[in-house]
Amino acid sequence: MTVWSRAAGPPPEGAPFALVERTTRGLVLTAINPAARALGLHSGQAHADARAIAPQLESVPAEPEHARAALERLALWAERFSPCVAIDGDQAGLEGLFLDMTGGAHLFGGEARLLAEIERRLAAAAIPARAAIADAPGGAWALARFGDRRLAPVGCTRETLHDLPVEALRLSEGALKLLRRFGLKRIGDLYALPRAGLARRFGERAPSGKDAIELVRRLDQALGVDHEPLAPVRPAPLYRAWRAFAEPMIDMEGVAWALPALVQALATQLERDGRGARRLVLTAFRVDGRTTSIEAGLSAPAAAPAHLLRLLKERGLERLDLGFGADALMLSAGQPEALSSRQGELASKAGGAMAGEAALAALIDRIEAKLGEGSVVRPVLRQSHIPERSEAWTAAGTKPAGTGGELDGPPRPLFLFDPPEPIETLAGVPDSAPAHFVWRRVTRKVFRAEGPERLSPEWWRAKADPRGERTRDYFRVEDEDGRRYWLYREGLYGREDQARPPSWWMHGVFV
Repeated sequence: MTVWSRAAGPPPEGAPFALVERTTRGLVLTAINPAARALGLHSGQAHADARAIAPQLESVPAEPEHARAALERLALWAERFSPCVAIDGDQAGLEGLFLDMTGGAHLFGGEARLLAEIERRLAAAAIPARAAIADAPGGAWALARFGDRRLAPVGCTRETLHDLPVEALRLSEGALKLLRRFGLKRIGDLYALPRAGLARRFGERAPSGKDAIELVRRLDQALGVDHEPLAPVRPAPLYRAWRAFAEPMIDMEGVAWALPALVQALATQLERDGRGARRLVLTAFRVDGRTTSIEAGLSAPAAAPAHLLRLLKERGLERLDLGFGADALMLSAGQPEALSSRQGELASKAGGAMAGEAALAALIDRIEAKLGEGSVVRPVLRQSHIPERSEAWTAAGTKPAGTGGELDGPPRPLFLFDPPEPIETLAGVPDSAPAHFVWRRVTRKVFRAEGPERLSPEWWRAKADPRGERTRDYFRVEDEDGRRYWLYREGLYGREDQARPPSWWMHGVFV
């Protein structure tokens, strides 16, 4: 195997070059350049066979994870053209992107200008690519890789694909062999065959019915008869505002100048549907093909332009790394929620309370914009009879999942130790409250005691938290000075199933 060192730079221009990967069949070619393709090499070919045909072939091991990461970065760059960008990586060496341009090509001067703009930008970044537009993703895939024409007029995909080879249908090697056996070389040769008869005829000759089913499905997807859903690299926002610039912006003053109009446009969309944003994302598309963004979370859904603008500014526009400049800005609203009706103009108690809630939410948003998300928290109840698990801290703007259950029962101290602190005890009766205990090197005599209150362990969580794997007996005790404590004994006396003797712990104090 001839391996080209990455440290030596790219292979000589015009030399046959390939990426190879080790499989169960040995080394195979996963991607080749035009020079290697001109010699008759193809993806999926055994490396030994390729070297026999072209001894001068240079090759390096493929790195699929790096290629995937690069394709994902390119997909994020392509969001300047469409909010729905999906990665097409099913066939090695033929990777690409799908852009859903439904209703959006006119923003770039039409479909022909859109194709020219995409190819121009990719060529400027030294990325060789071919772009095509059709009624369906499968048709665009075929035109981009095998067609002389790369723009199928609306409703004319069938005619445009007629003379393309059957390899343009994204078929497996097994299905292609079947087609060659019957002398079907062009996509148009399949049009006259009924779908049911086509699947039945090929299903009889195929080792398995999968190739026949795949043939019909891929043909229908290419013609737009069968819908082919796309999985975008990130879900398209329901609400977004977009602004492109003739000249790249190179400083924050340009961003600050364009931001109020973006915020107003986004707020108009939200208010029209009675929705509010719970997350704002400001994305700048840089001229070098990268994107940079800042995000701001909201504690409550909001659509007021002044509040959204202030929040983004306090988040820090300087966090945007514009590099050599940005030629487009996009502001999107994530996690939109319905806005509750508010009537704060009336001088009523209800109106005042609602206005206070809005002011509190705005204050939380501003604090988190300065200090970071999650910096403002509040306690919530949880469904658990274990004291240290019956409450938790959550983000201030998070809606509680539930009330946490009833609060009736024996009194609980307001101050708990987490974790509980060990104590030494002297008990007159093993299962009763201690007569004396030593806590923090001070001996205390018990004057009055109540209990026990037995809490069984949460057996389904014992392995996750060893502290909750034993039975607890809680006592409320009072010492000679009137101080009240909440003690518990972990484990039971006289139980053979206990791996270690019972121990005593201080869990809280009553204040």
